[in-house]
Amino acid sequence: MVDRPFWVKRVNDSWREAPIVWLSGVRRSGKTTLASSLGTDRILYLNCDLPRVEEMVREPELFFRDCTKQIIVFDEIHQLRDPARVLKIGADLFPNQKVLATGSSTLAASKRFRDTLAGRKRMVHLTPVLWDELPAFGSTLGKRLLHGGLPGALLAESKLPSLYSEWLDSFFARDIQRLFGFRDIDRFNALFEYLLRQSGGQFEVTRTASALGITRPTVESHLRALETTHAITVLRPFFADGSSEIVKQPKVYGFDTGFVSFARGWDPLRPEDYGALWEHLVLEHLQANFPTTPVRYWRDKAGHEVDFVLASGRDGASAIECKWDSGAFDATALTHFRKRYPIGGNFLVTPAADRSYKRRFGDIEVTVCSPSGLSG
Repeated sequence: MVDRPFWVKRVNDSWREAPIVWLSGVRRSGKTTLASSLGTDRILYLNCDLPRVEEMVREPELFFRDCTKQIIVFDEIHQLRDPARVLKIGADLFPNQKVLATGSSTLAASKRFRDTLAGRKRMVHLTPVLWDELPAFGSTLGKRLLHGGLPGALLAESKLPSLYSEWLDSFFARDIQRLFGFRDIDRFNALFEYLLRQSGGQFEVTRTASALGITRPTVESHLRALETTHAITVLRPFFADGSSEIVKQPKVYGFDTGFVSFARGWDPLRPEDYGALWEHLVLEHLQANFPTTPVRYWRDKAGHEVDFVLASGRDGASAIECKWDSGAFDATALTHFRKRYPIGGNFLVTPAADRSYKRRFGDIEVTVCSPSGLSG
């Protein structure tokens, strides 16, 4: 088992604020393993797929009163008949008891969560293996981009297409079908794979529906399901008045570089492939380190674009550009962005920057760094 101290700290910090931590993340992202790493002597682990667990928590008050462990883990808690009732009684009557509930989606995705447990929980979204975690997994960056960041895939000696195909089928059967009631796996996977192939690009509902031969409402409902289960990230535009900026059209990113490269048939990776996958890895780093700050992108109608924007304060905005080769960076788009939004830091994120340093592009000062430099 690989230690993941970043995520252990995130969970422990969340427990200082609320008795329940909801740990979400895609299937096989390592939620169960992370829960186990909190200390086997302190944990009561319950697999909610098992019928006997339903019987154990039939009387929640008695269950919590008799539990002698410091931490109770409800793995795949949405499988219980009334999970919200179980968690609410635990939080209200036994606030010193720590609860970790896991699932692939947000609480609101399950029809069984009529109560969203406001004030009683904190959310932690477990992303695929991060840039800072690669040494612990004994992985190179190239392997991380090709295999992706699901621990099992990353630790495999070679990239097995069957692993990714099987994951897609399991994801539909165990998450999408159960939570949302969709029945047509072929239609759903056609959209999902289309988004993975287009990952990082701008998304338009009507054009996508036409390309796949499905209705616009179907595309919209499936897109919401994919976003809710963290299988895709939808980036909305950053804008002010919008007179000459893109204000509506989002960009869509697949959740993992391994699945993006699989859908595109990129094996082995060519030099021109690394830049797009690197951008995905930086996005995951931002999501992990700035969980309460929405990540946006900026683009004006002349085509100038900044990869990622994080709002800071009332008027500030950090601009983040991603480059596999920092020598190929062109600051033209960043210059246009700063004419509109003069307050905020500028960052060029590249894998070659062992240490952060400053570089000037015309009138703009830019911090060149690895993803670690962003969180620092």
